[in-house]
Amino acid sequence: MAKCTAVIDIGSNSMRLAVFQKTSRFAFHILHEAKSSVRLSENAYKNGGHLQSEAMERTARAIGEFLSIAASFGARKILCVATSALRDAPNASLFLSRIQREHNLAIKVISGEKEAYYGGMACANLLPPIEEAITVDVGGGSSEFTLLRSGKVEQLFSLNIGTVRIKELFFDTDDINGAIAYIDNALKKLPDFEANTLIGIGGTFRAITRALMKKEDYPLKKLHAYTTDTNSFLRFSTQLLEATPKKLRSLYIKPDRFDTIKPGSLILERIIRHLNTKTLLCSGVGVREGVYLSDLLRNAGDRFPANYNPSVRYLLDTYAHHSDHALQCSHLSKRLFELLCEPLKIDPTYKPELTIAAKLLSIGVGIRYYAYQRHSHYLAMSALDYALSHQQIALISHLLLFKKGNTASDLVPKESYGSLLPDEATLDVLSMILWLSHILLASRINASELSFTFDNGTLTVSGEHLYLASEQLKNIVLPKNLTVVFA
Repeated sequence: MAKCTAVIDIGSNSMRLAVFQKTSRFAFHILHEAKSSVRLSENAYKNGGHLQSEAMERTARAIGEFLSIAASFGARKILCVATSALRDAPNASLFLSRIQREHNLAIKVISGEKEAYYGGMACANLLPPIEEAITVDVGGGSSEFTLLRSGKVEQLFSLNIGTVRIKELFFDTDDINGAIAYIDNALKKLPDFEANTLIGIGGTFRAITRALMKKEDYPLKKLHAYTTDTNSFLRFSTQLLEATPKKLRSLYIKPDRFDTIKPGSLILERIIRHLNTKTLLCSGVGVREGVYLSDLLRNAGDRFPANYNPSVRYLLDTYAHHSDHALQCSHLSKRLFELLCEPLKIDPTYKPELTIAAKLLSIGVGIRYYAYQRHSHYLAMSALDYALSHQQIALISHLLLFKKGNTASDLVPKESYGSLLPDEATLDVLSMILWLSHILLASRINASELSFTFDNGTLTVSGEHLYLASEQLKNIVLPKNLTVVFA
């Protein structure tokens, strides 16, 4: 697979470009993104689905500039897909042949089911694990549905209900009741899903979620994996449906969404009520990531290996070149956690977050050694995007902060992500285990050289080359019911 790959997604409303770069076999990050509101399907639904010349001209020009961007990054592979607007248009071949002739680009027009698969597969790989969920991708011309069970795509559906389609057929003539009847009739084609979680994909869901996060002053500036309840979302979408343009702006909706946000809100409202889901999860990934992952994971069954996190691997690939200290620290912190979690009354489910934090402990050294803990914290908070909840990201990132003589709870920023962290006692013990593991390896020994016993509140550490560790132990605040001695 090419190290740098560009993916172009031509939708009915917007066209997007993402340039992906591999850092190792399955790890990657996004180098660049671009979006153009080409409105390819503008006025098409009023004209039998035929693409209009102005819309095709806008899209062709944007494609040319997207290709220039891709070339500037040295992308050796261009994957270009098109969805509802082109698969519905009787004159699609006219546009496809023009792009092939002018730009030597072959556009792959995908079916609604394939579009649903790409979005669902991206969510299965890049969102926190969910036992059962329904992904919903409301686009300009259609909406795609995927049933996910245990990380696998189970069922795929595509319905012709999209923001631009509903706008032109109903909202432009102020026929809201007709829009509701049209949407509800289309939803009857869906089977009786029983999942409690709805995963929202696509620009409309993200626009509403982004606005809702700002309205609620949410502490983490990450859209991907944001979770809310159905009632909160529906109350906000009702406000949007009733809002004037001035009110939409005050509700944090961007002007380029003013004409499609109301049809989109209505579609989502009817879908949520029809599916009767309780929890809503926002996905920052969709068709583009699905197209890329299908290429990246084509020999792995479209799934990452078990317990593999591409964001963690990307950070290690990019910033952890100096030694294997972080890996040794991860092994050691896992051993200490398993030994201490029960006597110190820590929930054993926190072990994955602790071991990830240990792996990332020294990535900040790749920026600058001095105050590297702050750099590690910033990198983790910024770049841990995939397969983790916001609570996990906040905890992992916060554990990377360290100040001599302070507990982790002392370091929680005011009016920040503290509400996403566990209770202070849990936070302080997890931090203590992490940084105790770090100082026990102060002489850069192998973690396997150390052995531990725990009895009546005393942790005894046995091994050679522990003089530096014994000196640095005073920098860590131990729980009142724990004593550490060196044998």
